Amino acid sequence: MRRETTNRIRFVLEDILPPVLRDSSAFHWLARRVWGTHITRLAEFRERAPYLTDDEYEALYRDHPRVHQGTDNSEACIERIAKDVVGQSVCDVGCGTGFLLQRVFTARPDIKKMTGVDFVIDDVATIDNIDYVAARIEDLPFDDNTFDTVICTHVIEHLLDYRRAIAELRRVARKRVIIVVPLEREYRYSFNPHFNFFPYTHSFLRAVYPSPKVHVCEDIGRDIYYCEDLAEQTASETPTKDQPAY
Repeated sequence: MRRETTNRIRFVLEDILPPVLRDSSAFHWLARRVWGTHITRLAEFRERAPYLTDDEYEALYRDHPRVHQGTDNSEACIERIAKDVVGQSVCDVGCGTGFLLQRVFTARPDIKKMTGVDFVIDDVATIDNIDYVAARIEDLPFDDNTFDTVICTHVIEHLLDYRRAIAELRRVARKRVIIVVPLEREYRYSFNPHFNFFPYTHSFLRAVYPSPKVHVCEDIGRDIYYCEDLAEQTASETPTKDQPAY
């Protein structure tokens, strides 16, 4: 299923159906007819978020069915990311299968260094121009200012300690950070294993506070597209591994 299709479905489920219905046992019953007992497991997963072990976290993500083929990004977001990438080195944190990096490389074949990071890289596509590293976003194994552009799409909403993750993205970026998250409302029964929900663009701006002077935060078809330019930050303002940006 394409991202554009699921975003239209989410509009109906999140913005049209009233909360009293979305959180009801009737909706839970109906959702189980479509999604099975996994919908209950997802609700329990969010309720126990502060107490989950690493094994429980990884087990759910391994079992969670893949809704989108290739990427969770819409075509509009992919095109915007490729357009906004700057410099000669790019890192996609939470790269999944590497689909987005391949699209960026197709649009920008002049880029010399492309790196994909995910905590599981078993099913990535092997491309000569792309290196893959298994790591967690909260503790990236790179020096400060390693990459000109750092990309992170559809990851922040999954992380309990998202501020630490954002600080790491900023730490390893030299010029630009690009983040995409779903514009989404929280309900008890959801079809995604998300911990964080951003129903408005200004909701996400609070999550990335403080932002540098040059930044963009806008709604692209029910996805929040955020791009910040680190070039104007002074050395004292640039976060380091031991001094997060929050």
